[in-house]
Amino acid sequence: MEYIAALTPSAVMAVAFTALIVTIVKNQGGANKAKEDAAVDAMARAEAARGASRSGGEER
Repeated sequence: MEYIAALTPSAVMAVAFTALIVTIVKNQGGANKAKEDAAVDAMARAEAARGASRSGGEER
């Protein structure tokens, strides 16, 4: 009976890891892709604007 107690944590972790991978794969592309791309583009624009305002004519 101890073997069941020893295998349970490994089995639970394997199932959880498989569910995580399936969720990640399902969320790639599709309807969410446009939203994710827009969010990444907005962050890149904000970072570029922040970098330009920081330099503001200063030489490094």
